[in-house]
Amino acid sequence: MIETLLEIDHIVLDFSQDGKNLLNLTIAFIMFGVALELKLDDFKKLMKSPKPALVGILSQFILMPLLTFLLVYSLKAFITPTIGLGMILVAACPGGNISNFMSALAKGNVALSVSLTAFSSFAGIILTPFNFAFWGNLYIKASTSGASSDLVRSLNIDAFEVLQTIAIILGIPLLLGVAFSHKFPNTTKKILVTVKRISILAFLAIIVIIFTKNFDTFLTYIKFIFFIVLVHNALALLMGYNVARIFKLDQRTRKTVSIETGIQNSGLALALLFNPDIFPADLAIGGMTFIAAWWGVWHIISGLTIAGFWSGFSLKSEEEKVA
Repeated sequence: MIETLLEIDHIVLDFSQDGKNLLNLTIAFIMFGVALELKLDDFKKLMKSPKPALVGILSQFILMPLLTFLLVYSLKAFITPTIGLGMILVAACPGGNISNFMSALAKGNVALSVSLTAFSSFAGIILTPFNFAFWGNLYIKASTSGASSDLVRSLNIDAFEVLQTIAIILGIPLLLGVAFSHKFPNTTKKILVTVKRISILAFLAIIVIIFTKNFDTFLTYIKFIFFIVLVHNALALLMGYNVARIFKLDQRTRKTVSIETGIQNSGLALALLFNPDIFPADLAIGGMTFIAAWWGVWHIISGLTIAGFWSGFSLKSEEEKVA
């Protein structure tokens, strides 16, 4: 079984260069859509009452990577180093825009969700490469023993290369979205819902294409990472909720912080992994790619599940109040 698990690092997903370019464009389009929702009043509200946003940032960018490092370090005898690095990469990414829809479904604080997604995307330009480089290199050092050393010897996480890629994929579209919204407010109102729907559907389509082209590979190796991703995602959702509870935030905000912590921009993780300037083609990083691809599917399932549960719970609470 160990030998079979090690084979996952040498998997190369069947995904064409055109597909990689389309992925980058889709992530950029998603970020453009996120920025369209940004309003100056949202930032003014955050400045007047910054506690929920600060708790969300604490949970997503500080505690989430720390939790992930502790998890992968505790599992290092049972997983390959690149599986661990894939989990760290996903944890270092900002929140995904589908979290806004899930917060709305869960009867959470939607305004906070939009603000956190946008802010985390901007902050991710700096914090994602920092967190990935810091925790990733720390994990590499902890994993360089025995067979592991052969797998991680050539891995040298260059924060600057990651920063350059993220600045292009996230930074430019976000700035364009803010500028467009400010310049054409009426047009923005008309196209906002359509842009969000197209961006979500486009991302889902890319995930489906990746799985369809690599279906046999996923059937062979999914058993090695299914429960790892499930546990990782569940811990992230639980941590986000309980961090907000510890800081005495209301129930709606707890839901939102939980969702923002557990719903990560796995598409960005895939875009980074497919960049040969960051991860040369001769590196055995199949475990990282596999984790990022499966996370893109699983966090949708888990997010919709918990949002649906909270939605039903909220409706019952309202009915009890009326009664």
